[in-house]
Amino acid sequence: MYEIVSSVKRNYIADLALHEKRLDGRTFDQFREISVEKGLIKSANGSARVKIGKTQVLVGVKIEHAEPFPDTPESGVLMVNAELLPLASPTFEPGRPDENAIELARVVDRCIRESETIDLEKLGIKPGEDVWAVFIDIYVLDHDGNLIDASALAAMAALLNVKPPEEEAWTLPEFPIQKRPVMVTVSKINGKLMVDPCLDEESVADARISIATTEDGSICAMQKGGTGYFSREELEKAYELARAKADELRQHLR
Repeated sequence: MYEIVSSVKRNYIADLALHEKRLDGRTFDQFREISVEKGLIKSANGSARVKIGKTQVLVGVKIEHAEPFPDTPESGVLMVNAELLPLASPTFEPGRPDENAIELARVVDRCIRESETIDLEKLGIKPGEDVWAVFIDIYVLDHDGNLIDASALAAMAALLNVKPPEEEAWTLPEFPIQKRPVMVTVSKINGKLMVDPCLDEESVADARISIATTEDGSICAMQKGGTGYFSREELEKAYELARAKADELRQHLR
């Protein structure tokens, strides 16, 4: 029964795409409604909750003392973790992070790290011994597709909400944010490219590609998913979509 329903749904969504339509009536370049709330976790240094349609993600940021990595003894440390809470989806199970949670954390980490969003060199305290570590924890509360974009946006909003630790070791005037990257995911269904796939669209997509860009349109991270492929022309179109929609997403960070 499940396979029959799944097959019918797949064919229906694919047929809609062929006729330039989507399940919820959006255009191919249209995101669902987005909301961003900051400062929800009082015990964190920074936090934010992002809703994209029915998808909901909460991010908390903590800043603590840590030992630096041997290859960067004077730089701060960045750590990103993601937890897919069982209450968010019947497909999420309690226990150790699965490959989906690991991928989500790594993609958000790459987006922030490769763009040099945080000036980690300014977070050193005592070279080789003590630095500031920035821990970004992602909690998926409701899953209705496009967790990557929601998590990346929530992480960036939480970083912009950071209030540094109130102790003598903190000598900077503010938290050193340099860039504001955002991620835009493009799915391919029946040869058509569309942004912000909902869960049903994700389940039938041939492939997806998530592209992170900075304010000047430079790509700082990419992640491909699905068994299908993108032609060079489709990749170029996906980038143009991502760049255009990134400016729109970035408005929610103000």
